[in-house]
Amino acid sequence: MACKGRGLKVAVASSADRIKVDANLAAAGLPISLFDVIVSADAFEKLKPAPDIFLAASKRLNVPQSECIVIEDALAGVQAAKAAKMRCVAVTTTLSEEILQQASPALIRKEIGSVSMDDILHGGHSNDNNEKIQGHDESGSSNGTSRDLVTDKISSVVVEDVHSTSEKTHFLGGLQGSRRQILRYGSLGVAVTCFLFTVTNWKAMQYASVKGLMNLFTGVNKPKFGENEGKSRSSRIQQIKNYLSDLEVRGSASIMPEFPPKLEWLNSAPLQFRRNLKGRLVLLDFWTYCCINCMHVLPDLDFLERKYGDKPFTVVGVHSAKFDNEKDLEAIRNAVLRYNISHPVVNDGNMYLWRELGVNSWPTFVVVGPTGKILLQIAGEGHKEELDYFIDAALQFYGEKKLLENTPIPLALEKDNDPRLLSSPLKFPGKLAVDVLNCRLFISDSNHNRIVVTDLEGNFIIQVGSTGEEGLNDGTFDSATFNHPQGLAYNPKKNLLYVADTENHALRVVDFVNETVRTLAGNGTKGSDYAGGGKGTNQVLNSPWDLCYEPSNEKVYIAMAGQHQIWEHNTMNGVTRAFSGDGYERNLNGTSSSSTSFAQPSGITLAPDLQEVFVADSESSSIRAVDLNTGGSRLLAGGDPLFPDNLFRYGDHDGIGSDVLLQHPLGVFCGKDGQIYIADSYNHKIKKLDPITRKVTTIAGTGSAGFKDGPPQLAQLSEPSGIIEISQGRLLIADTNNNIIRYIDLNEDDPMLHTLELRGVQPPSVKPKSLKRLRRRLSADTDIIKIDGGTSKEGIFNLTVAVPEGYHFSKEARSKFDVEIDPINSIDIEPINGYLSSDGSASIKFRRNSTSPAMGRINCKVYYCKEDEVCLYQSVAFDVSLKEEEPESSEGIINLSYTVTPKVPSGTSQMMFGK
Repeated sequence: MACKGRGLKVAVASSADRIKVDANLAAAGLPISLFDVIVSADAFEKLKPAPDIFLAASKRLNVPQSECIVIEDALAGVQAAKAAKMRCVAVTTTLSEEILQQASPALIRKEIGSVSMDDILHGGHSNDNNEKIQGHDESGSSNGTSRDLVTDKISSVVVEDVHSTSEKTHFLGGLQGSRRQILRYGSLGVAVTCFLFTVTNWKAMQYASVKGLMNLFTGVNKPKFGENEGKSRSSRIQQIKNYLSDLEVRGSASIMPEFPPKLEWLNSAPLQFRRNLKGRLVLLDFWTYCCINCMHVLPDLDFLERKYGDKPFTVVGVHSAKFDNEKDLEAIRNAVLRYNISHPVVNDGNMYLWRELGVNSWPTFVVVGPTGKILLQIAGEGHKEELDYFIDAALQFYGEKKLLENTPIPLALEKDNDPRLLSSPLKFPGKLAVDVLNCRLFISDSNHNRIVVTDLEGNFIIQVGSTGEEGLNDGTFDSATFNHPQGLAYNPKKNLLYVADTENHALRVVDFVNETVRTLAGNGTKGSDYAGGGKGTNQVLNSPWDLCYEPSNEKVYIAMAGQHQIWEHNTMNGVTRAFSGDGYERNLNGTSSSSTSFAQPSGITLAPDLQEVFVADSESSSIRAVDLNTGGSRLLAGGDPLFPDNLFRYGDHDGIGSDVLLQHPLGVFCGKDGQIYIADSYNHKIKKLDPITRKVTTIAGTGSAGFKDGPPQLAQLSEPSGIIEISQGRLLIADTNNNIIRYIDLNEDDPMLHTLELRGVQPPSVKPKSLKRLRRRLSADTDIIKIDGGTSKEGIFNLTVAVPEGYHFSKEARSKFDVEIDPINSIDIEPINGYLSSDGSASIKFRRNSTSPAMGRINCKVYYCKEDEVCLYQSVAFDVSLKEEEPESSEGIINLSYTVTPKVPSGTSQMMFGK
């Protein structure tokens, strides 16, 4: 701590492996956080006995060797330090002074506790002779050494696995013992740790293979793409062709194993390399449908398929499941439909090809040549350009050798054979939000690229993004476009709906007052900024998956699945930044944002006290709480409590805390009673979590995918991913793979799972090529008032809207009107639209252009509030029938009056928390 206090960097360099180093540090009561760098033997393929490990520490500390000092208790270590041209302080914990003198250290001290700050800063510089053993006090300081001297002389301290021991050494927790005992118990601790690691990581270890381990150490077939960075495309193509030529001449390429005959296929009949893939360049995509990185590369694959669609080139998706649920063919079929995959997909549920090729991660790409040779193996996302170059070069190379055959692969796309998607008004709905006061349900109709609004009984009100086309267009409800939107969060005070526009990598907002959509953050490109702090579209995002709105500070919290973090958007100043998580994909709980890690967070909800958010951390199969003051997190249920990197502890088991097993939960909602409701997606269940006791119980679902209403223990769902509460105990569920919305009322004596009937909701219609004015379809929440307009040629519509006693018109959201005429141009209107005055009135002039009967519709949107409560909304339409005009008719005065009625009892606050 004294070294850190003086601004020095401190490292541990050890010839032992990292597990033993960590165990020894723990036994000595030294937290890893004390050290800037830890270098262990497993960082080297072949660790030499000379100064390699000290030089590595110097390099990682970014400190010159001349400014490093080594504290060492082994003769070979002192010699290695001197060979590295580093000053060394030797301590006699294991060897005598006489033996250590043979290596001529700068200083010799009795024990590590005797090394003073003065020794570290400039000891041994005064002369060439070694100082004798001294017993310095542990509180020894630099004796007034200035800050300048510290930086001039020494910048870092490297400790080579030294333990402070005299007769007795202190263990963690106050126990004492000899150094031999420390090592003995440390070794036992390592053994126990290894045993626990094996038990808890058993599922993960099943994915390992001998070939995979060899690939980790020896590498796989891959040209050095970086050597031609910045050079022309032709230069890079030639580099790859040279690589392929060398590969063929040396005959070093492995032969691709054949697809086992019993594997199940989607989008095509079974394929074989020796038959219908012979003569083609094949790109294998090893993927699993839960993986956000696998989702990120789908646009890259689509680009390659389109670019080389007329060439002998085929993409084959090799689905290699992580979760048990993902091994099911029907589940994969739904994923193929949901992600619009149009290339052949094979279900390698037993990981045969994964092991044969030594694949270690998702996604991994393997390029197979026309004669069945493996040409390239590359892992991870972000390789679009490299794959483009490689495929182009390989097609040229093997085309010149006349080895290509361009026989088409017959496809039978799943999307053409699924009647559900043709008849369902929704297509893989992702998330839900609710406006209880105005009785509105918001549905992210993800694969229709729109937001559907109904009342709480399922009657259609309006849709946002009417064409169903993918895009990132702001504008009116009809012209705005989305790209697979997911999370929704409603701001009741301003009548705004925030949208996680997932595949646009953007945060959008739907303004129901002005009926517009605009982008708050993100610009359609996948970002890699782990800090944020920008405004508007200048701040890039990465697959935002869910949202919750915190009304006290007017912030939107974002589950940023694409880079494993929680972000926040400040609606007051427009700044979007990282809030919690370091960006590493793991299940790590800490006391601060930087000491916390997430694994694809996909659900988020606000606690009733506004002090925490609860997160469905899907890849770690856990539910976690994030402190809104510190950014730190704690585990509530599921996941691996011991090993943060183990993302394979999943299953289906109710219980308490870490005894609970979940399977890729995507949805979470905290109700008014403080209970947390979970969409345990891959277990096809709805569960309840008590955040106080951490007890989890199943509410509905059998554990098998299906569609069945009825008693909760018999009812079936299929990968539910969104859940909300519309009143205490009444839940609405986005049953994603069933393309429907379900509901259950837990207040009933015998609760039943039901399907919400969506009335008036239609699939989106393609935008017409030519614009044609159509009468607007009224929403289900509109009150329609029919008025006899008489026979007058001209006159005035006197519009008067009143609010109940104790209410007033909203000042933030002004009430407005617009007028529609049928037939078009049969009546002149002035003004055609406008705002109601502060007393709710407006005057509209009309003059008929024809004596024939006509219809005028005055649409009103009324926003009104009660003091200190959330504002309400009412849609009203006056249908005015004008009869055939009579000659010499007088000017008509047509009164249009309406008094709004609140949809909930006065004084009842039903503001929803979290969504």
